[in-house]
Amino acid sequence: MSGTEPEAAPRSPERASSLLGLPTPCLLLDEGRLRANLARMRHHLDGLGVAFRPHLKTAKSIDVARLAMTGPSGPATVSTLREAESFAEAGVRDLTYAVGIAPGKLDRVGAIRRRWQADLSVILDSVEQARAVAAWSRASGDPLPVLIEVDADGHRSGVSPGDAAHLLAIGRSVGEGAALRGVLLHSGDSYGLNDPEALAGAAEAERAAAVAAAAILREAGLPCPVVSVGSTPSARYARSLTGVTEVRAGVFMFGDLFQAGVGSCTVDDIALSVLATVIGRRRDKGWIITDAGWMALSRDRGTARQAVDQGYGVVCDGSGDFYDDLIVIEANQEHGILAVRAGSGAALPDLPIGAQVRILPNHACATGAQHDRYHVIGADGRVGAVWPRINGW
Repeated sequence: MSGTEPEAAPRSPERASSLLGLPTPCLLLDEGRLRANLARMRHHLDGLGVAFRPHLKTAKSIDVARLAMTGPSGPATVSTLREAESFAEAGVRDLTYAVGIAPGKLDRVGAIRRRWQADLSVILDSVEQARAVAAWSRASGDPLPVLIEVDADGHRSGVSPGDAAHLLAIGRSVGEGAALRGVLLHSGDSYGLNDPEALAGAAEAERAAAVAAAAILREAGLPCPVVSVGSTPSARYARSLTGVTEVRAGVFMFGDLFQAGVGSCTVDDIALSVLATVIGRRRDKGWIITDAGWMALSRDRGTARQAVDQGYGVVCDGSGDFYDDLIVIEANQEHGILAVRAGSGAALPDLPIGAQVRILPNHACATGAQHDRYHVIGADGRVGAVWPRINGW
């Protein structure tokens, strides 16, 4: 095979048949791979002496959360208030809502904190937001915990770590009613790298920016007990986290083809796949048609910018063994078109109507969002559980 796929292993009809009867398309989760991915990250972060606050934006599942968190009450990171509500209802109490807060959401944040006695914190990067949060805190009598988002690399939101005036203005505005808890960073540019040295450099730049911002706040007499960093690539390649108190990462739990292209995982680590059924063949075009289009796979084409373009996903048989260079080259709403990768000498497999295939996703977050549950595969290759997912905002 070419690209990042391993050599195809012998097929296992018994394992493949264990998925027969599942409605397709549906989302499969390999529990063994999930647990192994979590164990590797925990071991790495333990060696660096830093706490782990798993980001549950990919998982969106209390069953996965219980495997990922260090305890039943957390800590955890969420990306939607719907997640915060669901996890708090299930007993998770230590939560960071890691998306810049909109003032119109503060009443909902307060309701979560009151109803479940949850320690739910928010993030922001402007004086305008800080004043709104402080005013809400004064009016409600609930001093909302706040982390200032700092821009590690120009990727997205956040205050420049060297902009002392802006950092201090935000911190002081927060302190007019809310509770300043610290700083939070995300090394988004690490997703565009694939060299281990460059990734280690991005992780160090994220750490240094976080520590610098925290020092500015502390030297001015403002509290900064939390220094939070996190992305899957920077967490994976960090060599030192001195001065950091916690790491947030999430997609590593599942892995995907994009992360394999970055080097954060291998294709053998990918725990998530979509089960699909063959519904047609176009021998004249070299196509196999399945019932998994972009509504099941998502439209994510992130690997198109990488060294190996994986189309809309890499195709395995029902037991998870790779077909030689078979990818999803096109996705309509409910139709996926499979073909051999351009330039490959591989033969198109002769799959009959009704045959099942598994498709590894480009982006686990985007593919997962298309589904409301995981069909969880155990060590015997059989589905032993169904875990609900949390969708919506």
